[in-house]
Amino acid sequence: MKAGNTTDLNRKKRNLFIVLSGIFLTNALLAEILGVKIFSAEATLGFEPAQIKLFGDFVLDFNLTAGVIIWPIVFVTTDIINEYFGKKGVRRISFLTALFILYSFFVIYAVTKLAPAEFWLNVNTPDPDGNDFDINYAYSVIFRQGLGIIIGSLTAFLIGQFLDVLVFQHLRKYTGSGKIWLRATGSTLVSQLIDSFVVLWIAFYLFGNWSMTQVLSVGVINYIYKGGLAILLTPLLYVAHYFIDQYLGKENSELVTEEAAGQGFF
Repeated sequence: MKAGNTTDLNRKKRNLFIVLSGIFLTNALLAEILGVKIFSAEATLGFEPAQIKLFGDFVLDFNLTAGVIIWPIVFVTTDIINEYFGKKGVRRISFLTALFILYSFFVIYAVTKLAPAEFWLNVNTPDPDGNDFDINYAYSVIFRQGLGIIIGSLTAFLIGQFLDVLVFQHLRKYTGSGKIWLRATGSTLVSQLIDSFVVLWIAFYLFGNWSMTQVLSVGVINYIYKGGLAILLTPLLYVAHYFIDQYLGKENSELVTEEAAGQGFF
């Protein structure tokens, strides 16, 4: 490859990594912040509660954290980064994202400790129904997460990313450049199986008051959701690959993916 072509390819690779990293970081950070809200999937869709009995007498509905809505975007972006930049690319953006999430938690905690302005409290009470409303208390409850949730989410995030890249690269050894759906979906299903339970076990069992039955039950629902979306979003991988191949050029794209695959298993 000529020097000019090499320079142009390196520029395009750098731009591509910046864009993918921005998508990854933004959605991962938003998912962590939004995750404090628990929503009912059944009520949102207009259905009655599922009332599923799992692991004994524990009754479970499809109640999910709001963060899971955009986590699938993180899955897809992880697989694309893995395909074009290998384990080093995923590892780099994963650790960077974890640091930014931790930084965000510290900043949010510090901000919730600031003394509220009196007029701000007054203009936001009462609520539209005439009830007393403490906006400072609501602000703190919504944005500030417990230590257990922070440790659990960051630990699960890093473990999930490590497993995703490991399984992805392992499957690529057998699939070659084809069967993107197999290595992308397979790596996500394995990584999220662990992620779905680790975050709940640390946040709500070790640091909270949940029983193992609750952890297992909620973990199953979260995994069904994440796994189902991972399969449904598979076509997005092919769309992303198409546009990236157009941007890099077909020959250059194959060169980049082969280079990423050649980084090895560990």
